[in-house]
Amino acid sequence: MTLSDVFDRLEHPRRTITVYASTPQPDVTAQFEPRGVTVRHCSLPEETTQGFLVIRDADGFAGAIGLEEARDFLEPPVYRPWDEAFVDAQYRTLLEVLDATLWHSLDRRQLLATTREIEDRAWRVGRGTLRVGFQRLSAMRAQLPVYARMADETALGIHVYGSDDWNPPTLPGVTIHTDPSDELAQFWFLAFDGGPDDRQACGLLAEERDSGSFAGFWTYDADLVDEIATRARETAD
Repeated sequence: MTLSDVFDRLEHPRRTITVYASTPQPDVTAQFEPRGVTVRHCSLPEETTQGFLVIRDADGFAGAIGLEEARDFLEPPVYRPWDEAFVDAQYRTLLEVLDATLWHSLDRRQLLATTREIEDRAWRVGRGTLRVGFQRLSAMRAQLPVYARMADETALGIHVYGSDDWNPPTLPGVTIHTDPSDELAQFWFLAFDGGPDDRQACGLLAEERDSGSFAGFWTYDADLVDEIATRARETAD
């Protein structure tokens, strides 16, 4: 089984978002509806200045988040894993609430922001295994300072995957894997096993459908994270 098989067979829970605000929020609706989420609007009194979103799934209430927090995710700031500002980044709440939701349209900035959430958790735990798919190894070039520091200042085992279009420099603690079939070039993925506590496990799997546009999901389910990691390991050399 490959990452393509994992992606295709997963059943992603459908979410419904109700936007509570004094006026319709077309910018929020326009951003969320193409991503596989049903969006509704519920009016609040005109004097209400702070709107919010309520997310429901098949089991009922899944969570709530402020409108400004939601907008942060639509154009998220991108921090380094160790930046203190990242701890209070508002969009991280949305990542937790929309766990395992299939998004039909994610751009590179949103994926990078989600990637940073996973890297930050791995950084703070400081142990365990982090597997990262860059699609093409040349995409790792811009992230070398991040991974060099993570490998140097933690006990993480870091494994990087991608098609062989660049020869990365040797980084102690980082193992490079190439994909002879180029299947991994379709996917942006991360899988952190949580180290000593699988409750810290988290992962991301996204498939590039058009240039710069991805369908994908993130997850905090340890079994699913392990499946992503296993398939990546078996696909590459």
